[in-house]
Amino acid sequence: MIPDFQTVFLPYLKLLADGKNHSSREVEDALAKQFKVSEEERREMIPSGRAKRFANRVSWSGTYLRQAHLVENVSRGVYRITPQGQSLLTEKPDKLNIRSLKRFPEFQEFQGRFGSKSEEQHEESVSQTPHEVLDTTYQSLRNELATELLAKLKASSPTFFEQAVVDLLVAMGYGGSLAEAASLTRRGSDEGIDGIIKEDKLGLDTIYVQAKRWEGQVGRPVVQAFSGSLDGVRARKGVMLTTSRYSSEAREYVAKIEKKIVLIDGEELSKLMIDHNIGVAESQNYVIKKIDADYFDEE
Repeated sequence: MIPDFQTVFLPYLKLLADGKNHSSREVEDALAKQFKVSEEERREMIPSGRAKRFANRVSWSGTYLRQAHLVENVSRGVYRITPQGQSLLTEKPDKLNIRSLKRFPEFQEFQGRFGSKSEEQHEESVSQTPHEVLDTTYQSLRNELATELLAKLKASSPTFFEQAVVDLLVAMGYGGSLAEAASLTRRGSDEGIDGIIKEDKLGLDTIYVQAKRWEGQVGRPVVQAFSGSLDGVRARKGVMLTTSRYSSEAREYVAKIEKKIVLIDGEELSKLMIDHNIGVAESQNYVIKKIDADYFDEE
């Protein structure tokens, strides 16, 4: 089990108790062994997928210890305990957390400079690092938007929905512009095909699209009928999109047939539309920055 970042404070400090220099990798490996964190757990990512959860928590533990002047940065990625850190260990504390770090003026100053109000929320029970809190909040907002977007799609007309999915495929890079790459077939004479889109800008191959607003589960017979429609136009590739979900039998069917048919359900569809800015607009943009270590390298 991956420990929360405050639980790591004291073990991290004790690892540096010998007064020697220790690399961040060395500290991370030693803590993983101490907490019995498996290799699989060490590969686990935070929601954004941009950092490994355990490494992120160890890194933030070091950051907080440095702000309390218990640990110092010797060089890039290399740390050692400070006299203040050694003095604290002589007290033989049972644990360390954000609340206990507040006894140090340096940490109080850090809180005063960088958002004491938010830090007041970090009591002993806090398990997530600031990165994880930000990621979790972002994912919650994204999921809420996806739910709202899917509801809008379900309430739209069939023609609008069909156009929206073609817009999405073009935005994903299929064929180029809407005028050149995609077209909707005439309703009532599509033989089960709602859209045709070029796979590339040169039009070397085409992808046939079926887009249906469903409420119930989409089963194998519906998918099989779409596969039959592809046979009618000698097509080998198709994309089927729905506001609903597919049955396991439907997914097993497309995995076995020779033709390449991609099934996109409502959840995936809404998230793809968010990723490619179809039907959504930017509200706020936050840029997270970090130290450019190369800039400060004087060697």
